[in-house]
Amino acid sequence: MYVADANAATNVTVLILPGWQNSGPTHWQSRWEALYGHQRVQQHDWMHPLRGDWLIQLEEAVLASERPVVLAAHSLGCIQVAAWAGHSRLTDRVQGALLVAPGDVEQPDIRPQLPTWQPVPMARLPFASVLVASHNDPFCRFERASALASAWGSTLVDLGHRGHINADSGLGDWPEGHAWLNALCVGKHQSP
Repeated sequence: MYVADANAATNVTVLILPGWQNSGPTHWQSRWEALYGHQRVQQHDWMHPLRGDWLIQLEEAVLASERPVVLAAHSLGCIQVAAWAGHSRLTDRVQGALLVAPGDVEQPDIRPQLPTWQPVPMARLPFASVLVASHNDPFCRFERASALASAWGSTLVDLGHRGHINADSGLGDWPEGHAWLNALCVGKHQSP
């Protein structure tokens, strides 16, 4: 996979899509926002996420961008991208998506807490994507993440045993992940 330089995102708008309960200050998404000026898509309710509300917020953020968009999603944000792509007429404005640790909202222990998020969309995404997964993610088994990557047409990156690939995973600024994002920003990503 092509690795681009740190300034690759200057010709696109990078939208940060956190998962359920948002991303705290030490999460790689928050660090990227502070370091690179990427734009977080804000939600009205991070604790009780409603699928329709979250999709509208993403739609408005894509519509507001004057440049092509690249999405940097984590956990429920990955499911948000797949759901949005299945309904929006603005998908041609998206150049690519980095999908990190998708949250499996169909897991029995998660279903009741996120009732508006099932089923998980399984259609191929209409833009390039990279899905990064961990073998010990409590919110999505690696086999399920692999099936999502296949259904969405995403390149699967095996990050080993890094939990939910969040602040607790010890990634810091996560330059490796930002390099994958930059490759999508410059359109140099190779689909499988």
